[in-house]
Amino acid sequence: MNILALAACALALAAQPAPKPADQPHHAPHSAPDAPKTAPDKEHPVKATTPEFHEGTKDRVDLLTSRAKEGKAKLVFLGDSITEGWEGAGKDVWARHFGDKAAANFGIGGDRTEHVLWRLDHGNLDGLHPDLIVLMIGTNNTGHRQDPAADTAAGVHDILDRLEHKFPHAKVLLLAVFPRGATAADPLRKLNDQVNDIIKTYADDKRIFYRDINKVFLDDKGNLSKDIMPDLLHPNRKGYELWASAIDADIAKLMDAHQPQPK
Repeated sequence: MNILALAACALALAAQPAPKPADQPHHAPHSAPDAPKTAPDKEHPVKATTPEFHEGTKDRVDLLTSRAKEGKAKLVFLGDSITEGWEGAGKDVWARHFGDKAAANFGIGGDRTEHVLWRLDHGNLDGLHPDLIVLMIGTNNTGHRQDPAADTAAGVHDILDRLEHKFPHAKVLLLAVFPRGATAADPLRKLNDQVNDIIKTYADDKRIFYRDINKVFLDDKGNLSKDIMPDLLHPNRKGYELWASAIDADIAKLMDAHQPQPK
């Protein structure tokens, strides 16, 4: 090969880009895996992850803020109207199952993930020192706005982050968003199922524990009965009994982990 040919080969090799280093795995600074990336830029924030006051709920927010300041609750339920309903259709069920557990209800009807984030950022739970937080939120994101599943799940993820920061010693029992609609083909039911497929990955079985109890509300064909949820969304007394019975063992186990062990 003559000198000119060798020079041409050298120039060709020099023009090739250097290989890129392999991507390094990203490790989140918190226990829950990263939420799906949903916000394209700051000018178009995802509503589900942007804290927002829930108009029309001031009286309920004030009541819960006062409840939190009492500082007595060791078992806290956090969510929307389905959770708030423990004080309505589920009142006697609550008393029988949780009355001896220093339990407190922090559900607000109509809340979406962004509303819970606002509450956590503005002192609504300040004063609490819970051992266990039962969290279920998201059906108003999917129902009111039909948010993409990734957006709703990102909102849940941010709530879990806030809870870890605010209550580092508390465990969280994260519940699958309950079924809605008469059949498994219901579009909003499907959207809730997609949310659940994502949020179940947030569990680490150390601080965050995921439970899907949805089958207790459904028949063997996946249908939801009005005998359990008359409007195919909110449980009646029978529905709350099914809910309580399905998580009793989890609550006992997770709260027992906070009790001093005999020497």
